[in-house]
Amino acid sequence: MTKLFEKITELIGWLQIMASPFFIGLLIGSIVYFPNQTTTTLIIGLIISLVGLVIGIILATKIYKSKNGTIWFLSRTIATPELDKKDEKI
Repeated sequence: MTKLFEKITELIGWLQIMASPFFIGLLIGSIVYFPNQTTTTLIIGLIISLVGLVIGIILATKIYKSKNGTIWFLSRTIATPELDKKDEKI
């Protein structure tokens, strides 16, 4: 049961890591397409979005296959070590 729970949390972490580059690519693709809605800008916008998706998949898979996994990576990036240390100036 714990293995299933670990796999589910790793999958959710993988999706969170993959989503960030994809949404950035989607945003840039939308900025390219919407001001001038032609077939050419649609194709360019879709290509930019797909590049973001591919980069997100590659990044998330690389982190998933690493020694520590996606949940460790996400918890490390969310943590604030500055707050964990005592303020030496006080």
